[in-house]
Amino acid sequence: MGHQIAVYGASGLTGRFVLAELEKRGFEPLPSGRAQATADDPGALDRALGNAAAVINTAGPFAVTAGPLISAAERAGIPYVDVAAEIEANADTFARGATIPVVPAMAFFGGLADLMVTAAMGDWTSADEAHIAYGLSGWQPSPGTLTAGAISRERRDGRRVRFRDGELQYHSDTPPTSAWEFPSGPREVIGEFSMADIVTVPSHLNIPSVTSYMSATAAQGLNTAAERQEPETFEVDVRVRRGGEERRMTVSGRDIYAVSAPLAVEAVERLLTGRSKITGVASAGAMFDARDFLDALSGHLRTPA
Repeated sequence: MGHQIAVYGASGLTGRFVLAELEKRGFEPLPSGRAQATADDPGALDRALGNAAAVINTAGPFAVTAGPLISAAERAGIPYVDVAAEIEANADTFARGATIPVVPAMAFFGGLADLMVTAAMGDWTSADEAHIAYGLSGWQPSPGTLTAGAISRERRDGRRVRFRDGELQYHSDTPPTSAWEFPSGPREVIGEFSMADIVTVPSHLNIPSVTSYMSATAAQGLNTAAERQEPETFEVDVRVRRGGEERRMTVSGRDIYAVSAPLAVEAVERLLTGRSKITGVASAGAMFDARDFLDALSGHLRTPA
């Protein structure tokens, strides 16, 4: 492949996985970060992207880094991909638009479920609701995840957010709990545990209600953050409903941070080889052929037998 790909935030957990995935696929990574180019220094960002064919931003909080990096990518005329899980930062990216291909939230949270919902929709042009359940065995959040979460809570004044009736709604309701029937068996989940999916999915699909759920064990892990040890296993179960019909797709795997790397790098590879649909800001499901993209990740994601 040979292209040079800038990786901003290369020293972080996801950044290191992205560097390894790029090398595995024959790209030449150009690692950079705040030590070389702070987000408020356009000249330094331009130098960091000077020889790159594309940039992958893995440095949160994306409320701080996404806008300046997209602007630098526009000046360089190269595609931009990030792994942002921050709901408000992703909403900002869609609202700003771009003159280059931009794919936000191209990671485990955001991009993966968006691809799954898009693939599950198939020939449907609309649906009544989409439900995305995350069955994680646990969650040992990275420092970047914790920082991003704190920024998001601050931006929404501690309130929770959901996507209902075709819009983001901020509220202080107690999150509901229930049992979700995953293919591997039932798990207790917390409802309206909103992730980037409530921005990516409605950005291009006519679905007025998008709800995310998180396994209770994983949600508790966010409150008891510790040094990361054994990577978690995961199931992501998507159900799309229209009238009395339901379409479903499930994938499983291991390590939510590691799997973000092939998602982001596959996106860059497709952008650079003409296998994308849009110039501007678009979610994974809108930018790429969703089912073909998921098939390409079969080495990282398993589907039930």
